[in-house]
This record gives sequence, structure tokens and C-alpha cells, in this order.
Amino acid sequence: MKMLCSEYSSRSSVDRKNEIREYGLWALRPRHHIIRRLKSTHAASFHGFRLWPSSWLLIDFLSRLRLRKGLRIMELGCGWGLAGIFCAKKHGAEIISVDIDKEVFPFLRIHTLINHVQTTTVELGFDDVTKAQLRGVDVIIGADICFWDSLADSLRALICRALNEGVQNVLIADPGRSSFEKVSREFVEKRAAELWVRSTERPYPIDGRILSIRAPST
Repeated sequence: MKMLCSEYSSRSSVDRKNEIREYGLWALRPRHHIIRRLKSTHAASFHGFRLWPSSWLLIDFLSRLRLRKGLRIMELGCGWGLAGIFCAKKHGAEIISVDIDKEVFPFLRIHTLINHVQTTTVELGFDDVTKAQLRGVDVIIGADICFWDSLADSLRALICRALNEGVQNVLIADPGRSSFEKVSREFVEKRAAELWVRSTERPYPIDGRILSIRAPST
């Protein structure tokens, strides 16, 4: 990984065209030679082979929030982890990057290195995140993580566990899949959650939705 980071530092103009610089972050496009190199040795499954658009939608939303410094944030289905990296860089947050597929972590690590932050990686699916692991977490974030109908029940149960263990806010971004809408509808009706239609032009036009669920005030 250090060798790849060194290659990044001495990258060519062609490589720079395969990079995105937005919201104070560097991100590598799939055609970047470092990403191609990683893909030759790490075959990510569960759609973890690229940075999905809703990550940018979530980052845009997070950029407008006044989060206090030093929050403990868990990114679910982190993939390449850019939303968590943004929180670490902008808000000084402690990030726990959770994904069911450990093969995404090399892609996440190169992005932490080029953005000069750190995260803790944990290989777990939604059903496997325990109450003990949720204690002390302030905020949960996720983008494009409810892409199958079979994930809806698992995500809903995980969010409920998190709120019961003291997580204060859950923010999930999605283009508006039926599985995501199913989860959103239940929390909006039963937990007074908010569902916003959002869009951003950075780094390209993206439309979608943000589900925000806050813990009940005491």
C-alpha cells in the first residue's frame, strides 16, 4: 500500500484526469491505474467495485451540517469509504468503516492515505453488528447500502438496535430504490424521521434521497 501511495505522489497527467477533487477530498476513478492495479488482486463483491453516486450526495449533505468535532461515526456498507473519510477530514471524526466484504478495504485504504486520514475497518454484515459495537457511536451514515429487497429488514433492525444503544442520528443516502423507500416509509411513520429529496452538481449531477433518523429527545 505504501508503494501505491508513492506511485500516486508521482502520478502522470493522465492519472490526474482519472481523479476527482471535490469537497476537499481526492477520489480515484475506476480507470485510475492504482484502482486497476488493486482490482487485479482484490475482487470486491456486493457492488464494492466502484464509488457510487449516493456517496457524493451524502457528502454534500454532510458538508452543510454543523457537526461537532470528534464524533464517533460508523459508516455502514462503507465500500471505498469516502463519506467517512470526509467526516474524518472535515469534522475530525473517529470513523469505523464497516463492510461485509473485506476486499473493499484496500480501495478504502488508498483513499485514506491520499486524503491523510485514518479509519478503523470492520468486516461485518448488517445482521452481525452487535449492540456492544454500537455503544459509543454518535452517528451512523451509509450510501447506496439498501440495493436489494433482502437488505431492507436487516438494515431496519440494525438502525433500531443503534437507536436503542444511544446512537443519536442515522443518515442514509440512496437514489430512491424501492427497498430504501420501504425502510424510509416505516421510520417516517413510526419514528418521526425525515426524508429529503436532494441533488448536487458535484462532481456531476446526482439526484436522490436522504433519510435522517434522530434518537428521541430525553
